[in-house]
Amino acid sequence: MSYKNRLVLMGLLDACIICLAVVLAYQVRFDFDIGAPNTSALLYAAITHVALGLAGLYITRMYRPVLMFASVAELISIIKLATLLELGCFLLQRGLQYVVPAFAVPRSIYLISWAFVMIGLGGARMMFKIITATSAKSRPNLRRTLIVGAGSAGVLVAKELTHSPDSEQYPVAFIDDDKAKRNLQILGLPVLGGREKIPEVIRQYDIQDIIIAIPSATKKEVAEIVNICNRMKVSIKILPKVSDLLSGKISMKMIRDVKIEDLLGRDPVAVDLTEVSNYISGETVLVTGAGGSIGSELSRQIARHQPWKLLLLGHSENSIFEIELELRKQHPQLQIESVIADVRDWRRMKAVFAAHLPKVVFHAAAHKHVPLMERNPVEAIKTNIIGTKNVAELSHHNGVSRFVLVSTDKAVNPVSIMGVSKRVAEMFVLGLGQRSQTKFVAVRFGNVMGSSGSVIPIFKRQIQHGGPVTITHPEMVRYFMTIPEAVQLIIQAGALASGSEIFILDMGKPIKIDKLARDLIRLSGFEPEVDIKVIYTGIRPGEKLYEELLTNEEGIAATRHGRIFVEKQLQITWHEFLRDLDQLEQLVENEVEERFDLGMKQLLQKIVPNYQAPFSAEQQEKVLQVQNSSHHAKVEIVTNV
Repeated sequence: MSYKNRLVLMGLLDACIICLAVVLAYQVRFDFDIGAPNTSALLYAAITHVALGLAGLYITRMYRPVLMFASVAELISIIKLATLLELGCFLLQRGLQYVVPAFAVPRSIYLISWAFVMIGLGGARMMFKIITATSAKSRPNLRRTLIVGAGSAGVLVAKELTHSPDSEQYPVAFIDDDKAKRNLQILGLPVLGGREKIPEVIRQYDIQDIIIAIPSATKKEVAEIVNICNRMKVSIKILPKVSDLLSGKISMKMIRDVKIEDLLGRDPVAVDLTEVSNYISGETVLVTGAGGSIGSELSRQIARHQPWKLLLLGHSENSIFEIELELRKQHPQLQIESVIADVRDWRRMKAVFAAHLPKVVFHAAAHKHVPLMERNPVEAIKTNIIGTKNVAELSHHNGVSRFVLVSTDKAVNPVSIMGVSKRVAEMFVLGLGQRSQTKFVAVRFGNVMGSSGSVIPIFKRQIQHGGPVTITHPEMVRYFMTIPEAVQLIIQAGALASGSEIFILDMGKPIKIDKLARDLIRLSGFEPEVDIKVIYTGIRPGEKLYEELLTNEEGIAATRHGRIFVEKQLQITWHEFLRDLDQLEQLVENEVEERFDLGMKQLLQKIVPNYQAPFSAEQQEKVLQVQNSSHHAKVEIVTNV
C-alpha cells in the first residue's frame, strides 16, 4: 500500500476514534443522558478535536511508523499528542465561549476525552500489532525456535522473527544463564533457564531451530552451547557480530548457520595493524603462490595496508588472474603486477627480482598434499626445498628487508615427504638468516579450515552426496585455524621478526577429526550413523595420529603478541648442510625411478635426523647393508643399488 493511501485510511480511522472518544466523554459526563441543550457543544467539541487531532498526528509524523513494529515510543508520542490536543481545544473553546455561548464545553469533558483518545489511538495500534503477530504464529510452515540469550541481541532477534515477512521461524522461548531473568517473560516469551536446560526445553516445546544470540560470546562459549545442542536433532544458527548489534541493523540475513569454524573453542588471533602498516606500507611486496588459499588471502590483507606495489606470483594462470581481478576492483589505486613463474626456475625468478626489486617477500608457494607428495616425492623436493632455496637466496642477494616462509606443523618430527621437505626449507631459511642482513623468519601452524587441501570441504562434499564420511582413524587429532587467522599470523610474524626465527600460533587444543566430522554432519541437519555413515579407512602413507608444533631440540619464548610464540634459534652446521642440499639437488636432477626413493629418503634422514621415513621391508634391508658399509661410500652405494 502506498503512503498516500495509507495516510487516507489511517486518517479516517483516527477521525472516527477521536470523534467516538468525545461522544463517550459526553455520555460519561452526563450519565448517558446528554440532552438537547448540550448537542451543539458536543458537535463543536467533536469537530475541533478531529481537526486538531488529525493535524497533530500528521505534523508529528505519527503515520510514518510501521504499525507491526509499534513500540513504547509510539505510545509515549500518543500520550503527548493527546495532552496537547486537549490543551489546544480547551484554549480555543475559552476564546470562543464569549462569542458563541452555545459552544461552551464543560471542563471535565477535556479530562475524560484525553483518556479515551489515548486508549483509542494507542489501543488501535497495539491491536494491529497483536493481530499481525498472532497471524504470523498461526502459519503452519513456521519453525518453532528457541533463542539462546535474552539480552539486547536476543530481544531484537525475537522482534525480527515475529514481524519479518521473510522469517521462516517464530520464537517460542528464551534460554539465558542470568539467574535474575529466569521464570520471567520478555516480549511475552518465557525465559526457561540456563544452557543446561536446552535438551529438556527442546523436547518439551518441540523446538526445531535454535538461534545463538550472544554476539559477545567467546569461541569457547559458542562451542560449548553448540555441543549441548548437537545432542538433539535441531538446526543451529548464530548471530555473530557485536558491531551489528551496536548499529541496530539486525536482520534475518545476519542470522546464519553455525559453521565448523565456530567450534574451534578459542578466540581468533588479533593483529596489530599499526605494526603491519609500518613495514608493508609504501613497499614493493612479493607474494609467491598468490593464487592459492593462503597466498590469495595474504594478497587481500596486504593490499589493505597500501603497499607501493603488490607482486602476485604463481604458476597457475587462472588463479592468479582471479585474484588480480578481485584486487583491482577493490583497490583501483594500487599497483598490481601479476607474474606467471615457477619458483623452481632460478633464471626466471632472478629476472623477476631484478625487474621489480621487492623489499618484502611472503613465500607461500608449496606442495602441501601429504598422500600425493608421498607418491610424487620429486615434486615436493623441487618446489618445497629447491623453490624455497631459490626465492630465499635471491631475497638475500637483492637486499630484501624481510622474508616470511609459510610452513606447517607437519615439519615437526616429520614422517612424510611433504613434512620433511618443509622442515628442510625451514632449516635453510633460518640458516641463511644467520648470515644475511635480510630478516628471515618462518611461520608454523596447523590445518587451515577452508583451504583447498583442508579435510572440511571433503567432508561437506561427502555429506552432500549422502555419505559415507571417511575418516582415516578414530583417534586422529589435528590443530585447526581459519584462513584469516593463518594469514594474520603470517603478516604479524613479519612485524615481530628480528631474524632466524620460527613463529608459532597458540592454536588451543587439538581437535579430534572424528568429532569434527560428526559435528559437521549434525550441523548439516543429519544424525551420524543414522542418516550419514562414518567409516574408517586407515592411516595413509605419511600421516601421523597427531601433529606437534615443536621438535625435541626446540624451545619457545613468548613474544609481545600474547598468542604468538617464537622458537629458539636452531644451530646448523651450515657448510655440511649445503653439501647435503647440493647432493639432494643432484639426486633429483638424475632421478632414476628404481633407485631414487631409497637414496632420497636416506639423504633426507641425514639432513633431518628425526625424519621417520616409511621404508618398505626391502628398502630397510638395503639400508642395513648401507649402514654396514663405510661412512664415506654411504650415499654412493645407496644410490646405485
